[in-house]
Amino acid sequence: METAGQPVSPYNRRRIWSWAFYDWANSAFATVVLAGFFPLLYQDFWNIGVSAETANLRLGWTNAAASLVIAVSAPFLGALADRAGAHKRLLCLFALCGVLGTALLARVPGGDWLAASLLFVCATVGFLGGNLLYDALLVHVAPPSRWHAVSGLGFGLGYLGGGLLYLGCVVAALQPQLFGFTDSTTAALAAFIVTALWWALFSLPLLMWVPEPEPVASGNQPAWRQAIAQLRATLRMLPHYRPVATFLLAYWLYIDGVGTVIRMAVAYGRGLGFERSHLILALLLVQFVGFPAAVAFGYLGARIGARRGIYIGLGVYTIVCTWGAFIRYPWEFFAIAVLIGLVQGGVQALSRSLYAQLIPVEKSGQFFGFYNLMGKFAALAGPPLFGLFGAWFGDVRYSMLALVVLFVAGGLLLARVPDGSHP
Repeated sequence: METAGQPVSPYNRRRIWSWAFYDWANSAFATVVLAGFFPLLYQDFWNIGVSAETANLRLGWTNAAASLVIAVSAPFLGALADRAGAHKRLLCLFALCGVLGTALLARVPGGDWLAASLLFVCATVGFLGGNLLYDALLVHVAPPSRWHAVSGLGFGLGYLGGGLLYLGCVVAALQPQLFGFTDSTTAALAAFIVTALWWALFSLPLLMWVPEPEPVASGNQPAWRQAIAQLRATLRMLPHYRPVATFLLAYWLYIDGVGTVIRMAVAYGRGLGFERSHLILALLLVQFVGFPAAVAFGYLGARIGARRGIYIGLGVYTIVCTWGAFIRYPWEFFAIAVLIGLVQGGVQALSRSLYAQLIPVEKSGQFFGFYNLMGKFAALAGPPLFGLFGAWFGDVRYSMLALVVLFVAGGLLLARVPDGSHP
Protein backbone atom coordinates (compact mmCIF):
# COMPACT_ATOMS: atom_id res chain seq x y z
CA MET A 1 0.00 0.00 0.00
CA GLU A 2 1.33 3.44 -0.89
CA THR A 3 1.81 5.84 1.97
CA ALA A 4 0.68 9.41 2.45
CA GLY A 5 2.78 12.19 1.16
CA GLN A 6 4.55 10.40 -1.67
CA PRO A 7 5.04 12.70 -4.68
CA VAL A 8 2.68 12.15 -7.59
CA SER A 9 4.45 10.91 -10.67
CA PRO A 10 2.82 12.42 -13.78
CA TYR A 11 2.53 9.01 -15.43
CA ASN A 12 1.99 6.62 -12.53
CA ARG A 13 -0.27 4.27 -14.43
CA ARG A 14 -1.05 1.98 -11.48
CA ARG A 15 -2.19 4.92 -9.37
CA ILE A 16 -4.40 6.31 -12.14
CA TRP A 17 -5.99 2.97 -12.97
CA SER A 18 -6.49 2.11 -9.30
CA TRP A 19 -8.28 5.42 -8.80
CA ALA A 20 -10.39 4.94 -11.94
CA PHE A 21 -11.37 1.41 -10.90
CA TYR A 22 -13.43 2.81 -8.02
CA ASP A 23 -15.76 4.08 -10.76
CA TRP A 24 -15.89 0.49 -12.05
CA ALA A 25 -16.74 -0.62 -8.50
CA ASN A 26 -19.48 1.78 -7.45
CA SER A 27 -21.04 2.30 -10.87
CA ALA A 28 -22.52 -1.16 -10.38
CA PHE A 29 -24.76 0.47 -7.77
CA ALA A 30 -25.56 3.40 -10.04
CA THR A 31 -26.56 1.07 -12.88
CA VAL A 32 -28.02 -2.07 -11.32
CA VAL A 33 -29.69 -0.43 -8.32
CA LEU A 34 -30.09 3.33 -8.73
CA ALA A 35 -31.17 3.44 -12.37
CA GLY A 36 -32.14 -0.18 -13.05
CA PHE A 37 -33.78 -2.66 -10.73
CA PHE A 38 -34.68 -0.48 -7.75
CA PRO A 39 -37.11 1.81 -9.64
CA LEU A 40 -38.77 -1.23 -11.23
CA LEU A 41 -39.12 -3.19 -8.00
CA TYR A 42 -40.10 -0.06 -6.10
CA GLN A 43 -43.11 0.36 -8.37
CA ASP A 44 -44.00 -3.26 -9.14
CA PHE A 45 -43.00 -5.03 -5.89
CA TRP A 46 -42.70 -2.62 -2.97
CA ASN A 47 -45.57 -0.28 -4.00
CA ILE A 48 -48.15 -2.89 -4.88
CA GLY A 49 -51.65 -1.49 -5.40
CA VAL A 50 -50.77 2.21 -5.82
CA SER A 51 -50.79 4.34 -8.97
CA ALA A 52 -47.66 5.01 -11.04
CA GLU A 53 -47.88 8.70 -10.11
CA THR A 54 -47.90 7.88 -6.37
CA ALA A 55 -45.01 5.43 -6.69
CA ASN A 56 -42.98 7.95 -8.70
CA LEU A 57 -43.67 10.65 -6.11
CA ARG A 58 -42.49 8.37 -3.29
CA LEU A 59 -39.39 7.48 -5.30
CA GLY A 60 -38.67 11.16 -5.93
CA TRP A 61 -38.85 12.01 -2.23
CA THR A 62 -36.73 8.97 -1.33
CA ASN A 63 -34.00 10.14 -3.70
CA ALA A 64 -34.29 13.64 -2.28
CA ALA A 65 -33.89 12.39 1.31
CA ALA A 66 -30.62 10.63 0.46
CA SER A 67 -29.33 13.69 -1.34
CA LEU A 68 -30.24 15.95 1.60
CA VAL A 69 -28.01 13.97 3.97
CA ILE A 70 -24.98 14.45 1.71
CA ALA A 71 -25.89 17.99 0.70
CA VAL A 72 -25.79 19.32 4.25
CA SER A 73 -22.61 17.45 5.18
CA ALA A 74 -20.54 17.49 1.96
CA PRO A 75 -18.50 20.70 2.53
CA PHE A 76 -17.62 19.69 6.09
CA LEU A 77 -16.68 16.14 5.04
CA GLY A 78 -14.45 17.50 2.29
CA ALA A 79 -12.78 19.98 4.67
CA LEU A 80 -12.30 17.25 7.29
CA ALA A 81 -10.71 14.95 4.70
CA ASP A 82 -8.27 17.74 3.77
CA ARG A 83 -7.36 18.70 7.32
CA ALA A 84 -7.05 15.16 8.69
CA GLY A 85 -5.67 13.46 5.59
CA ALA A 86 -8.64 11.08 5.71
CA HIS A 87 -9.92 10.90 2.13
CA LYS A 88 -9.49 7.15 1.87
CA ARG A 89 -10.67 6.32 5.39
CA LEU A 90 -13.87 8.31 4.96
CA LEU A 91 -14.36 6.84 1.48
CA CYS A 92 -14.06 3.34 2.95
CA LEU A 93 -16.65 4.19 5.63
CA PHE A 94 -19.17 5.46 3.08
CA ALA A 95 -18.53 2.52 0.75
CA LEU A 96 -19.22 0.11 3.62
CA CYS A 97 -22.49 1.92 4.35
CA GLY A 98 -23.45 1.62 0.68
CA VAL A 99 -22.49 -2.04 0.41
CA LEU A 100 -24.50 -3.04 3.50
CA GLY A 101 -27.56 -1.02 2.51
CA THR A 102 -27.52 -2.51 -0.98
CA ALA A 103 -27.20 -6.10 0.25
CA LEU A 104 -30.02 -5.71 2.78
CA LEU A 105 -32.44 -4.51 0.10
CA ALA A 106 -32.62 -8.13 -1.06
CA ARG A 107 -34.35 -9.04 2.22
CA VAL A 108 -37.19 -6.48 2.08
CA PRO A 109 -40.57 -8.21 1.52
CA GLY A 110 -43.08 -7.15 -1.11
CA GLY A 111 -45.31 -4.20 -0.23
CA ASP A 112 -42.91 -2.78 2.38
CA TRP A 113 -42.06 0.42 0.51
CA LEU A 114 -40.99 2.24 3.67
CA ALA A 115 -38.27 -0.29 4.58
CA ALA A 116 -37.11 -0.31 0.96
CA SER A 117 -36.95 3.49 1.00
CA LEU A 118 -34.91 3.62 4.22
CA LEU A 119 -32.35 1.06 3.04
CA PHE A 120 -32.14 2.77 -0.34
CA VAL A 121 -31.38 6.06 1.43
CA CYS A 122 -28.60 4.31 3.41
CA ALA A 123 -27.09 2.77 0.27
CA THR A 124 -27.36 6.00 -1.72
CA VAL A 125 -25.73 8.04 1.04
CA GLY A 126 -22.84 5.58 0.93
CA PHE A 127 -22.62 5.92 -2.84
CA LEU A 128 -22.78 9.72 -2.87
CA GLY A 129 -20.46 10.24 0.09
CA GLY A 130 -17.87 7.92 -1.41
CA ASN A 131 -18.04 9.80 -4.70
CA LEU A 132 -17.35 13.11 -2.95
CA LEU A 133 -14.03 11.80 -1.64
CA TYR A 134 -13.23 9.90 -4.83
CA ASP A 135 -13.70 13.05 -6.93
CA ALA A 136 -11.39 15.02 -4.64
CA LEU A 137 -8.58 12.49 -5.18
CA LEU A 138 -8.50 13.26 -8.92
CA VAL A 139 -6.12 16.19 -8.45
CA HIS A 140 -3.72 13.97 -6.49
CA VAL A 141 -3.38 11.06 -8.94
CA ALA A 142 -2.45 12.91 -12.16
CA PRO A 143 -1.00 16.24 -13.34
CA PRO A 144 -3.41 18.99 -14.54
CA SER A 145 -2.71 18.27 -18.20
CA ARG A 146 -4.18 14.79 -17.72
CA TRP A 147 -7.26 15.61 -15.66
CA HIS A 148 -9.76 15.62 -18.54
CA ALA A 149 -8.51 12.28 -19.88
CA VAL A 150 -8.23 10.63 -16.46
CA SER A 151 -11.70 11.85 -15.44
CA GLY A 152 -13.07 10.45 -18.70
CA LEU A 153 -11.27 7.15 -18.06
CA GLY A 154 -12.98 6.86 -14.68
CA PHE A 155 -16.44 7.42 -16.09
CA GLY A 156 -15.66 5.13 -19.04
CA LEU A 157 -14.64 2.28 -16.74
CA GLY A 158 -17.73 2.97 -14.67
CA TYR A 159 -19.99 2.51 -17.68
CA LEU A 160 -18.17 -0.64 -18.76
CA GLY A 161 -18.07 -2.26 -15.32
CA GLY A 162 -21.62 -1.26 -14.45
CA GLY A 163 -22.78 -2.40 -17.87
CA LEU A 164 -21.14 -5.82 -17.64
CA LEU A 165 -22.64 -6.54 -14.22
CA TYR A 166 -25.99 -5.16 -15.32
CA LEU A 167 -25.89 -7.43 -18.38
CA GLY A 168 -25.44 -10.47 -16.18
CA CYS A 169 -28.27 -9.36 -13.89
CA VAL A 170 -30.53 -8.67 -16.86
CA VAL A 171 -29.94 -12.15 -18.29
CA ALA A 172 -30.75 -13.66 -14.89
CA ALA A 173 -33.93 -11.56 -14.61
CA LEU A 174 -35.10 -12.45 -18.13
CA GLN A 175 -34.20 -16.16 -17.81
CA PRO A 176 -34.43 -16.80 -14.04
CA GLN A 177 -34.83 -20.59 -14.29
CA LEU A 178 -31.42 -20.90 -15.97
CA PHE A 179 -29.82 -19.48 -12.82
CA GLY A 180 -31.95 -21.40 -10.32
CA PHE A 181 -34.37 -18.59 -9.47
CA THR A 182 -38.12 -19.14 -9.26
CA ASP A 183 -39.03 -15.91 -11.06
CA SER A 184 -37.64 -12.62 -12.34
CA THR A 185 -38.40 -10.74 -9.13
CA THR A 186 -36.31 -13.17 -7.08
CA ALA A 187 -33.47 -12.78 -9.60
CA ALA A 188 -33.74 -8.98 -9.40
CA LEU A 189 -33.53 -9.09 -5.59
CA ALA A 190 -30.46 -11.30 -5.80
CA ALA A 191 -28.86 -8.65 -8.04
CA PHE A 192 -28.62 -6.37 -4.99
CA ILE A 193 -26.38 -8.89 -3.19
CA VAL A 194 -24.19 -9.39 -6.27
CA THR A 195 -23.86 -5.62 -6.66
CA ALA A 196 -22.78 -5.21 -3.03
CA LEU A 197 -20.05 -7.84 -3.46
CA TRP A 198 -18.85 -6.26 -6.73
CA TRP A 199 -18.66 -2.83 -5.10
CA ALA A 200 -16.64 -4.15 -2.15
CA LEU A 201 -14.22 -6.21 -4.25
CA PHE A 202 -13.30 -3.60 -6.84
CA SER A 203 -12.82 -0.84 -4.25
CA LEU A 204 -9.65 -2.60 -3.09
CA PRO A 205 -7.26 -1.20 -5.78
CA LEU A 206 -7.96 2.39 -4.70
CA LEU A 207 -7.55 1.52 -1.03
CA MET A 208 -4.27 -0.31 -1.72
CA TRP A 209 -2.47 1.79 -4.33
CA VAL A 210 -3.80 5.36 -4.27
CA PRO A 211 -1.85 7.32 -1.64
CA GLU A 212 -3.58 9.43 0.96
CA PRO A 213 -2.79 13.14 0.42
CA GLU A 214 -0.87 14.81 3.24
CA PRO A 215 -3.11 16.39 5.91
CA VAL A 216 -3.13 20.17 6.00
CA ALA A 217 -4.04 20.41 9.69
CA SER A 218 -1.87 22.62 11.87
CA GLY A 219 -1.74 23.52 15.55
CA ASN A 220 -3.14 21.56 18.47
CA GLN A 221 -6.84 21.77 17.69
CA PRO A 222 -8.62 18.56 16.56
CA ALA A 223 -8.93 18.20 12.80
CA TRP A 224 -12.72 18.51 12.93
CA ARG A 225 -12.48 21.92 14.64
CA GLN A 226 -9.95 23.08 12.08
CA ALA A 227 -12.22 21.79 9.33
CA ILE A 228 -15.12 23.89 10.64
CA ALA A 229 -12.91 26.98 10.91
CA GLN A 230 -11.54 26.46 7.40
CA LEU A 231 -15.04 25.90 6.03
CA ARG A 232 -16.21 29.19 7.52
CA ALA A 233 -13.21 31.01 6.08
CA THR A 234 -13.80 29.52 2.63
CA LEU A 235 -17.49 30.40 2.71
CA ARG A 236 -16.51 34.01 3.36
CA MET A 237 -13.98 33.92 0.54
CA LEU A 238 -16.09 31.95 -1.97
CA PRO A 239 -17.55 35.11 -3.57
CA HIS A 240 -13.96 36.11 -4.43
CA TYR A 241 -13.55 32.83 -6.34
CA ARG A 242 -15.94 34.18 -8.94
CA PRO A 243 -15.32 31.51 -11.62
CA VAL A 244 -15.85 28.78 -9.01
CA ALA A 245 -19.07 30.32 -7.70
CA THR A 246 -20.45 30.85 -11.21
CA PHE A 247 -19.58 27.32 -12.26
CA LEU A 248 -21.23 25.85 -9.15
CA LEU A 249 -24.47 27.68 -9.90
CA ALA A 250 -24.43 26.58 -13.55
CA TYR A 251 -23.57 23.03 -12.50
CA TRP A 252 -26.41 23.01 -9.96
CA LEU A 253 -28.88 23.76 -12.73
CA TYR A 254 -27.79 21.42 -15.50
CA ILE A 255 -26.69 18.49 -13.35
CA ASP A 256 -30.16 18.56 -11.80
CA GLY A 257 -31.52 17.62 -15.21
CA VAL A 258 -28.83 14.99 -15.82
CA GLY A 259 -29.36 13.37 -12.43
CA THR A 260 -33.13 13.35 -12.76
CA VAL A 261 -32.91 11.59 -16.12
CA ILE A 262 -30.62 8.95 -14.57
CA ARG A 263 -32.80 8.36 -11.54
CA MET A 264 -36.27 8.60 -13.07
CA ALA A 265 -35.98 7.38 -16.69
CA VAL A 266 -36.91 3.76 -15.96
CA ALA A 267 -39.79 4.78 -13.70
CA TYR A 268 -40.92 7.22 -16.42
CA GLY A 269 -40.92 4.50 -19.07
CA ARG A 270 -42.80 2.17 -16.74
CA GLY A 271 -45.38 4.89 -16.16
CA LEU A 272 -45.89 5.11 -19.93
CA GLY A 273 -46.66 1.41 -20.01
CA PHE A 274 -43.47 0.08 -21.64
CA GLU A 275 -42.51 -3.50 -20.84
CA ARG A 276 -39.99 -4.11 -18.06
CA SER A 277 -37.73 -5.98 -20.48
CA HIS A 278 -37.65 -3.00 -22.88
CA LEU A 279 -36.62 -0.63 -20.10
CA ILE A 280 -33.90 -2.96 -18.86
CA LEU A 281 -32.45 -3.34 -22.34
CA ALA A 282 -32.58 0.43 -22.93
CA LEU A 283 -30.54 1.02 -19.78
CA LEU A 284 -28.09 -1.61 -20.97
CA LEU A 285 -27.67 0.34 -24.20
CA VAL A 286 -26.79 3.47 -22.21
CA GLN A 287 -24.03 1.61 -20.41
CA PHE A 288 -22.26 0.15 -23.40
CA VAL A 289 -22.59 3.27 -25.54
CA GLY A 290 -21.45 5.31 -22.54
CA PHE A 291 -18.15 3.45 -22.08
CA PRO A 292 -16.35 4.59 -25.26
CA ALA A 293 -18.25 7.89 -25.34
CA ALA A 294 -17.08 8.96 -21.86
CA VAL A 295 -13.45 8.13 -22.68
CA ALA A 296 -13.76 9.99 -26.00
CA PHE A 297 -15.25 13.03 -24.26
CA GLY A 298 -12.21 13.16 -21.98
CA TYR A 299 -9.92 13.51 -24.99
CA LEU A 300 -12.41 15.85 -26.69
CA GLY A 301 -12.27 18.15 -23.65
CA ALA A 302 -8.48 18.24 -23.84
CA ARG A 303 -8.71 19.16 -27.53
CA ILE A 304 -11.57 21.69 -27.76
CA GLY A 305 -12.00 22.66 -24.10
CA ALA A 306 -14.19 21.17 -21.40
CA ARG A 307 -16.83 23.88 -21.62
CA ARG A 308 -17.50 23.28 -25.32
CA GLY A 309 -17.71 19.55 -24.68
CA ILE A 310 -20.28 20.15 -21.94
CA TYR A 311 -22.31 22.34 -24.31
CA ILE A 312 -22.51 19.48 -26.81
CA GLY A 313 -23.90 17.25 -24.09
CA LEU A 314 -26.44 19.80 -22.87
CA GLY A 315 -27.70 20.32 -26.42
CA VAL A 316 -28.32 16.59 -26.80
CA TYR A 317 -30.09 16.45 -23.42
CA THR A 318 -32.42 19.26 -24.48
CA ILE A 319 -33.37 17.30 -27.60
CA VAL A 320 -33.82 14.11 -25.57
CA CYS A 321 -36.18 15.67 -23.01
CA THR A 322 -38.29 17.36 -25.68
CA TRP A 323 -38.57 14.15 -27.68
CA GLY A 324 -39.15 12.09 -24.52
CA ALA A 325 -42.33 14.01 -23.70
CA PHE A 326 -43.96 12.75 -26.91
CA ILE A 327 -42.68 9.19 -27.36
CA ARG A 328 -45.15 6.43 -28.13
CA TYR A 329 -43.12 3.39 -29.17
CA PRO A 330 -40.36 1.27 -27.61
CA TRP A 331 -37.94 1.98 -30.48
CA GLU A 332 -38.04 5.67 -29.53
CA PHE A 333 -37.05 4.80 -25.97
CA PHE A 334 -34.09 2.82 -27.36
CA ALA A 335 -33.05 5.70 -29.64
CA ILE A 336 -33.16 8.11 -26.71
CA ALA A 337 -31.10 5.67 -24.65
CA VAL A 338 -28.36 5.74 -27.30
CA LEU A 339 -28.33 9.55 -27.33
CA ILE A 340 -28.09 9.69 -23.55
CA GLY A 341 -25.28 7.14 -23.57
CA LEU A 342 -23.31 9.31 -25.99
CA VAL A 343 -23.24 12.35 -23.70
CA GLN A 344 -24.13 11.40 -20.11
CA GLY A 345 -20.66 10.34 -18.99
CA GLY A 346 -19.06 13.11 -21.02
CA VAL A 347 -21.00 15.86 -19.25
CA GLN A 348 -20.16 14.36 -15.86
CA ALA A 349 -16.48 13.76 -16.63
CA LEU A 350 -15.79 17.17 -18.14
CA SER A 351 -17.69 18.94 -15.36
CA ARG A 352 -15.44 17.24 -12.81
CA SER A 353 -12.20 18.03 -14.62
CA LEU A 354 -13.21 21.62 -15.50
CA TYR A 355 -14.01 22.25 -11.84
CA ALA A 356 -10.65 20.73 -10.82
CA GLN A 357 -8.95 23.37 -12.97
CA LEU A 358 -10.76 26.19 -11.19
CA ILE A 359 -9.98 25.29 -7.56
CA PRO A 360 -6.87 25.39 -5.33
CA VAL A 361 -5.37 21.88 -5.31
CA GLU A 362 -4.49 21.92 -1.60
CA LYS A 363 -8.19 22.39 -0.75
CA SER A 364 -9.54 19.85 -3.23
CA GLY A 365 -11.55 17.90 -0.66
CA GLN A 366 -13.26 20.99 0.66
CA PHE A 367 -13.97 22.48 -2.76
CA PHE A 368 -15.23 19.16 -4.08
CA GLY A 369 -17.46 19.17 -1.03
CA PHE A 370 -19.10 22.29 -2.46
CA TYR A 371 -19.19 20.59 -5.88
CA ASN A 372 -21.04 17.64 -4.43
CA LEU A 373 -23.18 19.95 -2.32
CA MET A 374 -24.53 21.60 -5.46
CA GLY A 375 -25.00 18.26 -7.17
CA LYS A 376 -26.97 16.87 -4.25
CA PHE A 377 -29.04 20.01 -3.76
CA ALA A 378 -29.92 19.63 -7.42
CA ALA A 379 -31.17 16.11 -6.69
CA LEU A 380 -33.33 17.57 -3.93
CA ALA A 381 -35.29 19.50 -6.55
CA GLY A 382 -35.23 17.44 -9.75
CA PRO A 383 -36.75 14.05 -8.81
CA PRO A 384 -39.53 15.51 -6.61
CA LEU A 385 -40.31 18.09 -9.32
CA PHE A 386 -40.39 15.31 -11.88
CA GLY A 387 -42.86 13.37 -9.74
CA LEU A 388 -44.95 16.42 -8.85
CA PHE A 389 -45.46 17.45 -12.48
CA GLY A 390 -46.85 14.02 -13.27
CA ALA A 391 -49.12 14.13 -10.22
CA TRP A 392 -50.30 17.72 -10.81
CA PHE A 393 -51.14 17.32 -14.48
CA GLY A 394 -52.22 13.69 -14.33
CA ASP A 395 -49.73 12.65 -17.03
CA VAL A 396 -46.07 11.74 -16.48
CA ARG A 397 -45.16 13.21 -19.90
CA TYR A 398 -45.19 16.75 -18.54
CA SER A 399 -42.28 15.81 -16.27
CA MET A 400 -39.81 15.70 -19.16
CA LEU A 401 -40.50 19.23 -20.39
CA ALA A 402 -39.70 20.66 -16.94
CA LEU A 403 -36.09 19.49 -17.36
CA VAL A 404 -35.45 21.50 -20.54
CA VAL A 405 -35.44 24.75 -18.54
CA LEU A 406 -32.65 23.41 -16.31
CA PHE A 407 -30.37 22.57 -19.23
CA VAL A 408 -30.90 25.92 -20.95
CA ALA A 409 -30.40 27.98 -17.77
CA GLY A 410 -27.30 26.01 -16.79
CA GLY A 411 -25.83 26.44 -20.25
CA LEU A 412 -26.33 30.21 -20.19
CA LEU A 413 -24.51 30.54 -16.86
CA LEU A 414 -21.71 28.24 -18.00
CA ALA A 415 -20.81 30.81 -20.67
CA ARG A 416 -19.50 33.05 -17.87
CA VAL A 417 -17.01 30.40 -16.68
CA PRO A 418 -13.45 30.44 -18.08
CA ASP A 419 -12.40 27.20 -19.69
CA GLY A 420 -9.98 26.22 -16.96
CA SER A 421 -7.52 28.30 -14.95
CA HIS A 422 -6.62 28.39 -11.29
CA PRO A 423 -8.10 31.27 -9.30
